[in-house]
Amino acid sequence: MTPPTVTARVLLAEDNSDHAFFTTRAFQEAHGGDLHMHTVTDGEQLLDYLRQQGDYADAPRPHLVVLDLKMPKKNGLEVLAEMREDEQLSRIPVVVLSSSDRVEDISESYARGANSYVTKAASLTGLREGVGELARYWMDIASLPEPA
Repeated sequence: MTPPTVTARVLLAEDNSDHAFFTTRAFQEAHGGDLHMHTVTDGEQLLDYLRQQGDYADAPRPHLVVLDLKMPKKNGLEVLAEMREDEQLSRIPVVVLSSSDRVEDISESYARGANSYVTKAASLTGLREGVGELARYWMDIASLPEPA
């Protein structure tokens, strides 16, 4: 878990506004007030945020990235590969949260360095419950590294 004096920072890459809303809400409900969650809607924004470029020059690096695979501009697999090739970004844990349950997507995500792969539930209630479990694990059980 992140140190108790540090506000956990999560970067969500999700282009579906309903999924982004429910994911953010589930993280907030699971972890409480010590959480800063920022959302980007495409792969290029995600990399700019992580590299602190352009509009994100002052953005703090996240403790955790929650990554959708099917995003505009750069998809999740491309982003994951670039993160793992960048020494400053390579240690940030990445959870792939995707509607795809294709074996190829799961295998390729892990091959490119994903720390976890979670398939989104088809219903919004299921999504909220599943993301709630994911948030409780990553925010309250796992120990996250301090970003470089």
